[in-house]
Amino acid sequence: MPYVNIRITDEGCTTEQKKQLISGVTDLLEDVLGKNPKTTFVIIDDHTSTDNWGIGGETVTEVRKKGV
Repeated sequence: MPYVNIRITDEGCTTEQKKQLISGVTDLLEDVLGKNPKTTFVIIDDHTSTDNWGIGGETVTEVRKKGV
């Protein structure tokens, strides 16, 4: 029973895009590892703010303001 957790910042990912992610990951696990789609779980966590993510000791918000 595969379990995949996708974590993204909440920056406008649409319901359709999330459906595509779920479908694509499920298909990939079936194609590459032969996993049964009916027992494959894909969970998408939307984090409310880029302030909740950090890279190199700074928040993603700060990093993006710098244009990095």
